[in-house]
Amino acid sequence: MKTVCKALFTALLAVFISSALLCSYAQDAEADSGFKEIELFTEVLETIRQGYVDADKVTYEKLINSALEGMLADLDPHCQFMQPKVFEQLQRHTDSTYEGIGVTISTKNDVLTIVTAREDGPAGRAGVLPGDHILKINNRLTEDLGISQAVNMLRGKPGESIRLTVRRPATQKLLEFELKREVIKQSSVKDVRILEEKITSPYRMGYARILQFSEPTAEELADALDKLEQESMDAFVLDMRNNPGGLLGSAIDVCGEFVKAGTVVLTTEGKPGSGEIKVYRTSVESKRRERNYPLAILVNHSSASGAEVVSGALQDLKRCIVVGETTFGKGSVQSILPIGDGKAIRMTTAKYYTPSHRTIHENGVVPNIVATMTPAQEEGLARWFNRDTISPEDRKQAEKFRDPQLIRAVDAMKGALVYSQIQGVGTGSAADAEERASDGEKKPGKEKAKATEAKQDREKK
Repeated sequence: MKTVCKALFTALLAVFISSALLCSYAQDAEADSGFKEIELFTEVLETIRQGYVDADKVTYEKLINSALEGMLADLDPHCQFMQPKVFEQLQRHTDSTYEGIGVTISTKNDVLTIVTAREDGPAGRAGVLPGDHILKINNRLTEDLGISQAVNMLRGKPGESIRLTVRRPATQKLLEFELKREVIKQSSVKDVRILEEKITSPYRMGYARILQFSEPTAEELADALDKLEQESMDAFVLDMRNNPGGLLGSAIDVCGEFVKAGTVVLTTEGKPGSGEIKVYRTSVESKRRERNYPLAILVNHSSASGAEVVSGALQDLKRCIVVGETTFGKGSVQSILPIGDGKAIRMTTAKYYTPSHRTIHENGVVPNIVATMTPAQEEGLARWFNRDTISPEDRKQAEKFRDPQLIRAVDAMKGALVYSQIQGVGTGSAADAEERASDGEKKPGKEKAKATEAKQDREKK
């Protein structure tokens, strides 16, 4: 009987695989038949079914589902086999809210890692930081958990408690957090303001943060830029530190605020030889006006996906100076493919490429100006970002923080403004200006004179 079952199962799988190969890879000269491996698979499958002690654990459904989960998980951290419940949750998920603790996660060096912790979410308020390694979720070790399993454990009904045990790599400290899940509202553009005169004088520099890319992000940013321009902004600092990404279309539209309509800012390319190449250009409709002032973009090791698209594209196009740390390196496209019975697979089908054809995936965006932070400074930045939700005493402490990356970005913008004034060129060449300044071509005497002129002109207004 065992031999008959094995032979029948092998034959059915062989027919199925043969059909799939003929339909999908008929022109792929390197596609192997897989028949030998299928035979091995069915032999192991039947051996397990016949010999394993607990019969209820070795149904065909359970064993094959486990095999499919392993196949997808082994490809990369973003691939996943989804059971009906998980797929249904994904389909119900909206871009505006979700229930959880306000973190995004990934794996780095096979360790479950916090990529971002929203400062207005339960985890961020409690002190969880980007880069923390999650060792346990509710006392369960995470070393054998896939990302999808971990995400399902982190999410849940609002008000339910969850315990996280994390290791902070910078200090190797083990920390425990008791959190309560909440409805997380995914706000987008935040902290729009003119920076303090004491660090920007004699210029006026605008600042805004993009927490993530959602449907209204580009419009919110355009509103912020309009407001800052009305306040006589000379240059702009866009902060995308700890931004995990979001909607690709939104990231493309953000690029469109700073370059001409119709500019190529990204391509996605599928499997080599597939011919699957898609070109993304900035939209004519989304642009209100030209934004021709120097631009600095702040990034760090937790800037991912859409944040890398924007910073990488504008860097390639010499429209900005990127300041901070090399970004996370998540530059791939995942497709959701339903496979019947309410199940689906999420599979990486393409990678992002910047205008100069740099690949973001696993490389990240390297800043023009490297500005790192100590562990203490990173904690100070987290407190500063969270200043509106902490106690008055902690807020006083947070307000003492001096952001070294922001200060470096401001210095870069000063150099760009001086260079553009001296040369009489458009501010779109800010990156060239910074390169020249860093090579010693900045003239201290002229810088002071031009800066004084700019301040006097503004006072006359």
